[in-house]
Amino acid sequence: MLATLIPFFDKDMKVCAYSLFSQKENYLLNPELQGSAILNGSGRVSGLEIIENIGIDTLSPGTKVFLPVGPINIFADIEAQSAEMRDRLVLLCDNTITNTDAYRKRLKQLKQGGYKLAIFKLPVAQFENYKEILKLMDYIILDCKKIDVMKAKIYFAHQYPKIKICVGNVENQELFDRVKQDKAFHLFEGRFYRIPVTKGKTAIEPLKVNYLELMNTVNDEDYELTQAADIIGRDTALVLSLLEMVNRISVNSQITSIRHAAAILGQKELKKWINTVITKELCADRPNEITRISLLRAKFAECLAPAFGLGLKASELFLMGLFSVLDIILNVPLEEGLARVNVSKDISDALISHKGDLADVYDFILAYENADWQEACRWLVVKDISIDTVYQAYIEAVCWYREVFF
Repeated sequence: MLATLIPFFDKDMKVCAYSLFSQKENYLLNPELQGSAILNGSGRVSGLEIIENIGIDTLSPGTKVFLPVGPINIFADIEAQSAEMRDRLVLLCDNTITNTDAYRKRLKQLKQGGYKLAIFKLPVAQFENYKEILKLMDYIILDCKKIDVMKAKIYFAHQYPKIKICVGNVENQELFDRVKQDKAFHLFEGRFYRIPVTKGKTAIEPLKVNYLELMNTVNDEDYELTQAADIIGRDTALVLSLLEMVNRISVNSQITSIRHAAAILGQKELKKWINTVITKELCADRPNEITRISLLRAKFAECLAPAFGLGLKASELFLMGLFSVLDIILNVPLEEGLARVNVSKDISDALISHKGDLADVYDFILAYENADWQEACRWLVVKDISIDTVYQAYIEAVCWYREVFF
């Protein structure tokens, strides 16, 4: 199973929903399955097990999940399979679900059962043919690369005033700033919130400077625990977080000082903890999805290390994933941001030039989180990695994120 969560934002950049995309098989290894993929797992909605494994509350509180349903599994016993989460699910259809009596009847059943409905991948030429189905929809996702959303909003306001319009494929911040001003649009999806900074320079606030100094210290090859502990002592929030961490792993320990707490963690674990918690703090004034991406990439990369033959570089892979959005966090070019946190050349080469052994894992993760299953499967073939290995690594990463963040 391959699966990833793609966020939907409101105009204030708050994550309000995720769309879950999944694929059960590696069709590059088993091309004969592609033609019958529509029947694969027809008795169950693909992706529900992902939500069950990670727990729906692992996602941002109150968010909905857009769950794709196909022309076969829409007739599965969705009601029994998702009874406990139906108020959080939006069943996402596309134009493979046609405007026929059978599909209309089933959609009405689901809607009467408390499910929200959405549709995407519907070309303008089919709008009129889908009148009866569109009347049942709560959301429509319009790809702004393929559809003039400003014209489409007029059509939907007139024909279907209750449907919520979501703008998909928003590529850059300028486009987001433009469309978010229009009250006709409800949610927004695209890569606009994680566009790399390639030029420009912004002064870093004093607190961020302190965090960067601490990161710089612990990312030295053989840093001093006492020096790191003294820098932690300048920030009350970090001190409290450190003590909570130490108390979880060391029962009944009498902590006498910040240096003592740091010593209990040890050099390796302190370094990992500092890089993780400070990244969360640095993300505080950025969209919360940036924090999730940073932490998930970090743990996912670490979990994939053995599969890519890089078990000895798991710690470096963790940092690579963690700092892969450092340009967005600090609002400076990535090369400048990486220089400030003193990372290894291998990490810099992977993130800036996509070169070196670590770059393979980074490029795979980028394809994976974008649901580019063809490219992700190509990497699995090249590296001789099973789809189950990746699935387990992803689940482990998401569960770790839940423990860190909640």
